Amino acid sequence: MEYLISKTGERLLIEKVKVLITVKTYPLPSKEYQEVVCTAGVREDGTWIRLYPVPFRHLPYDQWYKKYHWIELEVIKHDKDPRSESYRPYGKIKIISKIDTKNNWEERKRYVLKHIEPSLETLKEKSKSGVSLGVIKPKEILDFIVEPVSGEWKDKWQALFKQLKLFGEQQKPLEKIPYKFSYRFTCRGENCAGHKIMIEDWEIYALYRNMLKKYSSEEKAIEKVKEQYFHKFPKEKDLYFFMGTTRKDHHRGTFVIIGVFWPKKEI
Repeated sequence: MEYLISKTGERLLIEKVKVLITVKTYPLPSKEYQEVVCTAGVREDGTWIRLYPVPFRHLPYDQWYKKYHWIELEVIKHDKDPRSESYRPYGKIKIISKIDTKNNWEERKRYVLKHIEPSLETLKEKSKSGVSLGVIKPKEILDFIVEPVSGEWKDKWQALFKQLKLFGEQQKPLEKIPYKFSYRFTCRGENCAGHKIMIEDWEIYALYRNMLKKYSSEEKAIEKVKEQYFHKFPKEKDLYFFMGTTRKDHHRGTFVIIGVFWPKKEI
């Protein structure tokens, strides 16, 4: 066994893991890494693992994994994150293969849907013991909510971007999306009163950006996002939500939707 000695003198085990990537959240600024992406996925036994931080756009191109890629890498348990699934990537990421969507996502389902939580309430209860990732199936989608937010990063991040640009270290500036998107839904728990949960999946922001580029209209771009997530998905797809907590709010048991799994409904 190999170990890494942390700054505090703690011995951290280096483990080699094989992960099926199911989640990539939208990048956020980072003082240490310029920007980072929270990545999560499942091992071959269906158990969850979070890889953080990943400075995705600063990785060599041959390490630019996509969702439903199998990757292999060495990791160490995240010593500053109390969430049980959190690990730091250590060394190079090796992309092995990608699972396709044949037979209505049959192979993806085999790994992703091995462990489905009965309800969001069940998952919140488990968070008290460190669990911070899981899959739930919504019972009914009630609404899709779009709310405007600032289109500018906080002052401290803008200062960081200027500093990086001054030293020629920054890539194309990280775009701040001026909206946040949420689902309002009921889950399958007894006496569920409904939930309003923010969506932080990279894909929804990428869809907004692509529609904005195509139509040159924020209103039209929002319309297209809502068409996909509120009209098409609930009507045509067998929806599941990948849920996760943020490190800051984990102690509150506050989950966000970090990914949407959407094979077709089977008759």
